[in-house]
Order: sequence, then structure tokens, then C-alpha cells
Amino acid sequence: MQRYISSRDPAKAGVESHKAILSGLAKDGGLYTPYPVDFYIDPEKIRGKTYQEIALEIMSKFLDDYSREELRSYISGAYDSKFDNQEIVPTREVPGMYLMELWHGPTSAFKDLALTILPYLMSGAMKKSGDKKKVCILTATSGDTGKAALSGFADVKGTEITVLYPEIGVSDIQKLQMQTSEGNNVYVLAVNGNFDDCQRIVKEFSTNGTVRNSFRNIDISSANSINIGRLVPQIVYYFKSYSDLVSRGKIKCGDTVNFVVPTGNFGDILAGYYAKYIGLPINRLVCASNSNHVLTDFFNTGIYSVDRPFHTTISPSMDILISSNLERLLFSASHADTSLNLKLMNDLAEKKSYELPGRGLAKLQDIFSAYYATEDDCRYEIKRMWDRNHVLIDPHTAVAVHAAKLHRELTGDDSPAIVLSTASPYKFSQDVLKSLIGSAPDNAFEAMEELYEYTGVDIPANLRNLKNKRVRFTKTVEVNEAEEALFSRLEDISNA
Repeated sequence: MQRYISSRDPAKAGVESHKAILSGLAKDGGLYTPYPVDFYIDPEKIRGKTYQEIALEIMSKFLDDYSREELRSYISGAYDSKFDNQEIVPTREVPGMYLMELWHGPTSAFKDLALTILPYLMSGAMKKSGDKKKVCILTATSGDTGKAALSGFADVKGTEITVLYPEIGVSDIQKLQMQTSEGNNVYVLAVNGNFDDCQRIVKEFSTNGTVRNSFRNIDISSANSINIGRLVPQIVYYFKSYSDLVSRGKIKCGDTVNFVVPTGNFGDILAGYYAKYIGLPINRLVCASNSNHVLTDFFNTGIYSVDRPFHTTISPSMDILISSNLERLLFSASHADTSLNLKLMNDLAEKKSYELPGRGLAKLQDIFSAYYATEDDCRYEIKRMWDRNHVLIDPHTAVAVHAAKLHRELTGDDSPAIVLSTASPYKFSQDVLKSLIGSAPDNAFEAMEELYEYTGVDIPANLRNLKNKRVRFTKTVEVNEAEEALFSRLEDISNA
């Protein structure tokens, strides 16, 4: 049975997947990581299969304490008509690359691929554990995770969800998506800080023994990618896009490809690492960063340092300095060297940086390449993609498109490049429109309509209809007040 080990546990005492999903974060602060992973999925055997069929094959291996019948039911419920494309994840060819469109779900962002199924996995885990406690899900977001989690868990029996987001640093549409969230079990709180502040608060609160002991009728979990139930479903779309190219005759089964991933918290690209590990023919995983290029610097130098300026950019979901899922990569790539992991994480907490030993860096550089895009690069790629190809992309996708170009130009690597297109451009209509014509209205909905008039590209219904929804959540707290606000929220839940 597949075991999940805390990335900081020297005893390597693993748990089953449902326990890892229910916990979210390990009690020692580590991330539950599959180890060892000793199975192989033959790309030939998934060729021509539907998204749902591929999901079953992959998830049944990683989450093998769930029956295939359970998983089939969850997959059927998650990946249905709530996606506006029957393929769930279509792959589109443009000159020089392919765009894997991950934004056809109910909140128009790639997070939907995991957060439509996580509530099913969480509910199943609650049944397996026999625990009658209410599960309180605490989640930090840099923009897209929040709404996708709120949408996925709305009115899910036995759960309550609370989302923290930075007051400044998400787009107007992202903010409104969260503020208008429906469901009797949802709550949204803005923080006068950045994503790293929100993520730190959630992690500290989740592992605080005093908090856990104060609410014995509550289990605390997470819908962030620190939860392994978020990560595993993301592996599926790597196999799906590869299968699509084979089926179309663009590549032969066994040919290697590059995946170019706009990267913030490192969960999306880590899913690609696991896809490669279990058999997908991947040549390079290209890590694309924005002006907060802590990951680019790490993969090029081996030094991870957060002692640097934080930039608020037009690709806000990547405005992150502490990329949590990198800890899982370090654990897996070092063959579960928890002593190294503990040292690196302690160095990061105490010195704001760490340095990976040379052998470890060389091993990662055999798989990963890393580049970053400035704000001007990002705007240029949005305009170039529209002017030359009549393809409308969002700023995060633009960062990845720029990285794909740089990688090919600097290395001569002509492997087919699949760029992960992570969000609808209409979530960032003002910045996209400004990139195209040089200006945009201050009102996000006016910009949305103007962008539609300029391009003729359909606006996703969930975004167009936002302006008619009631704003429910407007509270903002300072960083030092957030834990008290969370404690009060849990008190209300516990006493209900």
C-alpha cells in the first residue's frame, strides 16, 4: 500500500493516503509525501483514454486505500458538466508550442482540477477514519486557490472552510470571486500582508498544539497544495496532454516532451515531477517565474533565499517567496533524507536562506530548467500571442510562454514544448487589455466587456455573472490580528 511520510520525520512513520488528506499538514510541520513510489504507468496504455479514465488509473495507484469504485464515483462527480469543455483539459497547438488549457472549470483556473475532487476525497477520508469531528479547512491563497476551494467545499457535509488572502495582490475579479462565495460553511478573511504571511499563519495555526487541544471536536486540515489530496489529481493532466499529442500524431508514444510551468508554490510543477517519475517521457520541466524569481535563482545556483524584495505583479498567483512544495521535491530527490530536509528548513526559518549541496543541485538540474519574466516581458508575450496567433492568454501563461522561448533560444532544445495555461485571461481583464491596447478602465467588468469587444473571445459565464452576485465577506485584519480572528472563527464553529 502506498505510504505517505512527513518530509521532516526521521522515523519515516508513514500513513495511508486518507489519513494524510484528512490531516493536510503533518503535526511536525512537514508535508506528507509519497515514499517510496515504486509503480510505473505505461503511457501507451492510457493513449486515447478520457480524462476520467486516466484519472482513475493514476489516482488508484497513489490513493490505493480508496477502492476503484469509490474513486470512479468521485471522478465522475468532479469532472462533469461543471467544466465547459468535454475534454476537461484540452491541448491547443500554437506556433512553436502547445497550450494545455487548465481553466475550463467552475472558477476558470487550474486549481479546479484538484479542488473539484478534493471534497470527495476528504469526505471519503472522514468515513474511513470513523471520526465524527467536523473538519475545519484553513487555506491561504494568492488568488485562485481560494475561490476554487470555496466553490468545491461549499455546503459539503461535515466541513467548514476558511480562506485567507492578501488584501493587496490579487486581481479585482479574484477578490470578488471570494467575497461573493456562497455556502453556509464558508468564510473569507483578507489580510494586510502578502501570500507568504497568509501561508505562514495557516501553517503555524494548523500545527499549534494549543489550538488543537482547545477544540477537541474539530479536526484542522487544508485545501492548499500542502495537502497531498491537492497534488495527486494534478498529475493526471500531464498524462492527458501527452496522450492527446500521441493520438493526434504530433509525437510518437515514447518521444520526450518539455513541460513549461508558471510556478509559485511549486505544487503544479511538482505534479509534473511525479508524472516523470512514474513513467511519462519528460525531457525537461521548465520552471517559469515572474519578478519574484526565488525559484529561478535556486535552480541556477542552489541557494534559496527569501531575503529579497517582494514584488506585487500582474501575475499575482505567482507572487510567492516561500514555495512550500519545494520541500517535497527535496525530500523525494534525496531519497527521503529527512536530516537534510530539517537542516534546510531550519536554515530557511532562522537565516532566511539555505544552500543545497552540489550533488543535490546537479541532480535537480538534470530535470529542471528555470527562467523568469519581467513585467514588460509578460505584457509583450500577451500582445505577441494575440497579434500573431489570435490566442488570448492570461499573465501567468505569458510568463510560461516567455520561459519556453528562452529555453529554446538559450539551449537549442527543440523538444515539443507543452505550456501549462493556468487561468482564463478574463480573471485579469484589466492587465490583459492594457497589454493589448495600452490602457484599460478602472472597473474590472468594463474592462472585461472591452476585452471581449476587442478580441471576440467568449467570457466564461461564472466571471461574467459575478457582477450580479451579493458581496458577503469584506473583513480585513492586520497580519498580527489574523491568528486571533482564526481562533474566533474556530470557537464559533466549535460552539455551533
